[in-house]
Amino acid sequence: MRTPLSVVIGAGGTGGHIYPGLALAEALRRAAPDAVISFIGTERGLETTLIPAAGYRLHTVDMIPFDPALGAKRFLLPAALLRSGAQARSVLRTQKAQVVVGMGGYPSAPAIVGAKMAGLPSVIHESNAVPGRANQFAARLTEHLTVAFDGSRAHLSGGERARTVGMPIAASLAALDRPALREEARRAFGIPEGARVVLFNGGSLGAARLTAAAVDLAALWQGRGHVHLLIKTGPAALAETRRKLIQAGAGTAGHAHGPDAGAGPVAQAVPYLDRMDLAYAVADLVVCRAGSATIAELATTGVPAVLVPYPHAPGDHQTHNARVLSDAGAAYLVPDAETTADRLADIVGPLLADPARLAVMGRAADPGHHARAADLLADTVIRLAGQSATAREFTS
Repeated sequence: MRTPLSVVIGAGGTGGHIYPGLALAEALRRAAPDAVISFIGTERGLETTLIPAAGYRLHTVDMIPFDPALGAKRFLLPAALLRSGAQARSVLRTQKAQVVVGMGGYPSAPAIVGAKMAGLPSVIHESNAVPGRANQFAARLTEHLTVAFDGSRAHLSGGERARTVGMPIAASLAALDRPALREEARRAFGIPEGARVVLFNGGSLGAARLTAAAVDLAALWQGRGHVHLLIKTGPAALAETRRKLIQAGAGTAGHAHGPDAGAGPVAQAVPYLDRMDLAYAVADLVVCRAGSATIAELATTGVPAVLVPYPHAPGDHQTHNARVLSDAGAAYLVPDAETTADRLADIVGPLLADPARLAVMGRAADPGHHARAADLLADTVIRLAGQSATAREFTS
């Protein structure tokens, strides 16, 4: 009897590592419907909610971040890696894993260490233009490297052998038809007919700088009409943001409805966007951070953007990510310290008034491999599983 494919994926911390891992899991299930897929993470990050919610088992290990800010605690890192690697090895044996994937971020490092201890093949995926510390370390433990952007190769040990597969994104975004979904998206968010929509997206937990600028922009533009600001705040900042918007006369407690809904702008704050396909379909322009997953999604869906890189990202990798789109003419790059309502008004206002310019920006992005990245990475994983030279045996 054929043994089902068994894969363990190390992913955690932020959505930028978790969502690509989930996209890979989705692709593996398409190729091998009976595949046994589980994740390794920690109890600190978003993986504790996002991975079980997607229907996958999460195994947690004791690991600390690869962070110089830890001070003296950074000297505990080798011991933490050995301990968490041993925990991961136990998970791999329990799961009868055939291959291990590290998606980057400190929660994925123990999975690669565990694979090395167990003598199992492993592969890492580097999502950022400048690799994070965890993958810089993990690249020394495996022969199999994949990257989202060609530029990452120069920053990885053994990077010359890395395969560029793109950034794994959800199937709903890889095949997104924005015009076809736009009316459904407008109804879902209660967007008034004829309003131009600016989506503020600060990442998994929101971004205080972007949220504050959005609130100020809503107040600044009050009375201009036919502009709608959709602001993803993250759960923690939702109530305060809604209070400020209502206080400024620029927001509603929920969706915008009624005869005066388009007289705004109306600014709508939401804690989370569980349907990014609808969010991208409704948006004329996105103001957002420059995480690698976001860059890949924008390039694939063709949504023009104003990118505000997170200034404290390791190696300033978000600025490098952002330049992938800004250099192509698909986005504007604005430093975090300069992101004010006045600065955004100077950029966003003229763009909203020039649909032709927005269309040119949307076409300027090179989608690259991103739409196929999850399947390309899944092919690599299946080959490494060692049960077949092709995926056909797993799907027969």
